[in-house]
Amino acid sequence: MKRILRGHHLLCTHGFKGMGYSPEFVQKMAEIVEDIRNDNMDFPIQVVQAFDDACGACPHKGESACEKSVASNDHVLALDSRVLNHLGVKHGEVYLKSELINATAQKVKPEDLDHLCKGCSWLEYGVCKEGIGALREKVLA
Repeated sequence: MKRILRGHHLLCTHGFKGMGYSPEFVQKMAEIVEDIRNDNMDFPIQVVQAFDDACGACPHKGESACEKSVASNDHVLALDSRVLNHLGVKHGEVYLKSELINATAQKVKPEDLDHLCKGCSWLEYGVCKEGIGALREKVLA
């Protein structure tokens, strides 16, 4: 099994609590999150700055761009870019899940999300910061 995840979804998976844009999106994201959080599974993930496995279930997915709002596609691409740069991973490259989890735990602090996820509607709920904090405790302990 190989997953395709956009840059910012690499962070979302650690704080996901069942909120989303539609029931279909929530279900798809929950499936992805279950695999990411399963310590007994390691698999390849292609990191992209584009549509990914979760986007396929999003009601805002257009033909070639996010259509949530006029500026939404540029916004999500900027989120992806900031996360990819922060983690030191490249668009289109394939990494093991374990490599990405370790890199996230080592390089991302909860307070980094204020910059990395600036403008994200889910940031205000605090679940992402909690998730990154819990990941760091688990991996770096």
